[in-house]
Amino acid sequence: MARTIYLDNAATTPLRSEVFEAMLPYLRDTYGNPSSMHHIGRAAFDALREARALVADTLGVQSSEILFTGSGTEANNLALWGIARARGARDKHILISPIEHKSVLHTAEQLAREGFEVEYLPVDTFGRIDVANTLTRIRPDTILISVMYANNEIGTIEPVSELTEHIHNTFSENERPLIHTDACQATGQLDVSPHKLGVDLMTLNSSKIYGPKGVGMLYVRHGVSLTPLIVGGDQEFGKRSGTENVAGIVGFAHALALSAREQKQSAEKLTNLRDTFITSLREAIPEVMINGHLTERLPNNIHLSFPYIEGESLVLMLDTYGICASTGSACSASDLVPSHVLRAIGQDDDLMHGSLRLTLGRDTTEADLSYTRDVLTKSAATLRALSPLPLHL
Repeated sequence: MARTIYLDNAATTPLRSEVFEAMLPYLRDTYGNPSSMHHIGRAAFDALREARALVADTLGVQSSEILFTGSGTEANNLALWGIARARGARDKHILISPIEHKSVLHTAEQLAREGFEVEYLPVDTFGRIDVANTLTRIRPDTILISVMYANNEIGTIEPVSELTEHIHNTFSENERPLIHTDACQATGQLDVSPHKLGVDLMTLNSSKIYGPKGVGMLYVRHGVSLTPLIVGGDQEFGKRSGTENVAGIVGFAHALALSAREQKQSAEKLTNLRDTFITSLREAIPEVMINGHLTERLPNNIHLSFPYIEGESLVLMLDTYGICASTGSACSASDLVPSHVLRAIGQDDDLMHGSLRLTLGRDTTEADLSYTRDVLTKSAATLRALSPLPLHL
């Protein structure tokens, strides 16, 4: 393989060298349990406290509002289950969008089996919820609204801050539902300040911002009651038991600080690369479809549909040329079930199977994308010629 071009950054990102260096002492020397009283344990505790403070400072919140988890998936589970179990003795209505990550959707489905009423907000053909429509669906027994900040498949940015502003202006604090957003994909590309977004809970994931895998975070606004998902210890303010992954948390904190510092410059660079690629690809393959909102989308996201082409075949063919891409969410890569996101936006069944997601990263270059465009054009033509339903029919 002559070269490798990694365009699957929405699935995970490579570990930054600066982050790795920050983690090394806690992988090798300061290996103690943060709950231990001896000096090695206290050193680990200090590292954990400093990392939490760095995350809080980066987000503009209090350290006590940061709960570290083992993944973004766990944080999403904790947000929904934790709120439902803390507030669901009487009120049981939950609103979510139908394009959420499966860690939200499957948790909501389980809550529905437990007696909660889960209502799905309609989205338009770009995957965006309607704020005015959402407001009409809020009831006195609505305990939680969960809408992701930006979609992990098609990259559409949701009007979260607009929604929260209207809710805060319409309801008193004691009457309004809590608002959770999954901001895993938005981190490093958009401003993820919880106060600016107006949310009560927010999920982040280290592996999406060039940090280590196996570390996530849930912001929980001060005063919000949350029932633990994992019990058996007093870690994370009694909200998430288990010995903390000190090295991973230190790496996450550094990755988050770096991503926030570079966010505006990175977003501008990636937006230019994204738009240039889309324009040139449309010239090369006029029939290609762009999924998601054309402007209100993540700077690094390019989600495409090709008529009469199987997305899995296209991904495998690109891989032979050294190009790493996906057909959608990496969490769904092992099954051939059509994307729930594409179904929610009303895409044709045949087109759903011809989807391709390219997600750019901090190391992506114009040369990488020019090569990708040429390979993609050639590969699409090859697969189209093999299709039993060729385009010209």
